[in-house]
Amino acid sequence: MKNVQMRNQEVAIILGIICFILTIGICIQIKSVDSITEKKGISISDNSGLIDEVFRQRQIYKDSYKELEIAEAELEKIRSQVTEHTDVDSSLEAQIKKNNKLLGLTEVKGPGIIIKLDDNRDINIDEVIVDPSSLIVHEGDLLQIVNELFNAGADAISINGKRIVNTTAILCDGNIIRINDEMVGVPIEIKAIGYPERLYYALNRTQGYLDIMKRDGVKVSSEKKEEITIPKYEGVYQYEYIKR
Repeated sequence: MKNVQMRNQEVAIILGIICFILTIGICIQIKSVDSITEKKGISISDNSGLIDEVFRQRQIYKDSYKELEIAEAELEKIRSQVTEHTDVDSSLEAQIKKNNKLLGLTEVKGPGIIIKLDDNRDINIDEVIVDPSSLIVHEGDLLQIVNELFNAGADAISINGKRIVNTTAILCDGNIIRINDEMVGVPIEIKAIGYPERLYYALNRTQGYLDIMKRDGVKVSSEKKEEITIPKYEGVYQYEYIKR
């Protein structure tokens, strides 16, 4: 009987020790969780600060661009007043307006073509695809199309509403395409003003670039239009090295 009681006491002591150890472990775990939560809170706070900075910079850009538009309007008004009474100055004013169109600083209209591109997501899993990237629109495709359009005599081009000018960069940033330092995603719409028949033939002829993209599997369509509107370039020309 005494042996049984002693064994029961030993078991009770062992269970008490185990419970004590478990209690300490739980306390340590709770403190660890609190510590991690506090650190995550600091990280979230830091990220919110970065987000605020992004919005602040975006607002600064919008304000600067608005000031630029106001300055352009004032300059246009002054030009009109100066050239009101002289034929020579009127011809210079016409030349300035023409140059602004060429530089992409004014909205333009005219005949041309509209090209639409999209990634091919309708893939049959039973088909053997040698190069899956051929089903996706890349920045290199846009560069090639823009070059062919200009070579065919296009006067103005835009991609998803972004005017293409002589300083435009079309870049790949991971899975994102950037045009004029702005993100552009599929579907892609390219507008080009020029002689519609020539522009259309340059890209849709056999072995033309759109023909190649179609055969690779990219979704492609193009059509001629009597009138297309292309917006003005919304950036600012910046030159670091050229001098007058």
